[in-house]
Amino acid sequence: MSRPVRVRFAPSPTGPLHIGGVRTALFNYLFAKKHNGVFYLRIEDTDQNRFVPGAEAYIFEALEWLGIAPSETVGKNEKFGPYRQSERKHLYKKYADELIEKGWAYYAFDTAEALDFHRKQHEEQGKTFIYNWHNREKLDTSLVISKEETEKRIANDEAYVIRFKTPVNETLHLKDIIRGDINFETNLLDDKVL
Repeated sequence: MSRPVRVRFAPSPTGPLHIGGVRTALFNYLFAKKHNGVFYLRIEDTDQNRFVPGAEAYIFEALEWLGIAPSETVGKNEKFGPYRQSERKHLYKKYADELIEKGWAYYAFDTAEALDFHRKQHEEQGKTFIYNWHNREKLDTSLVISKEETEKRIANDEAYVIRFKTPVNETLHLKDIIRGDINFETNLLDDKVL
């Protein structure tokens, strides 16, 4: 490999470390060790509604106990910190704003109740609700309301998320080191919250 390997494990402090998370951490740790790289831990603490006090400390303790402690993390070899997502919001905002300006992202103002309504409506029709190209312009987004209305709602502290605008009718061709050549149809992907 031409550049040093850096692999990240980013658990959310919303409770005990899940076995699936442990598996991911172990694979990343082993990959980093194999390539003389760095395995680092970034705490995904942006979901404050589900935050569990003490869960972050538990994550550190569990990884230490498992023998797969990170090389870099909060309070340890902080070369590329901060290592808590909530402390990196200013960085993410800059790039999210750039994606919006270039038309690759948009504001979504949908409430949890509205999204739940759409999910149930789709289920009743035997369908699965996916927030994507098929309905992004039918929902409460900056793609359907004016720029002025969008700015007003943001200024009034109305809750929103920024979603990535997944391209339509494209096939993504990827080379995965484990699975080999894989393809994804973009029409089947959802517009992820950034």
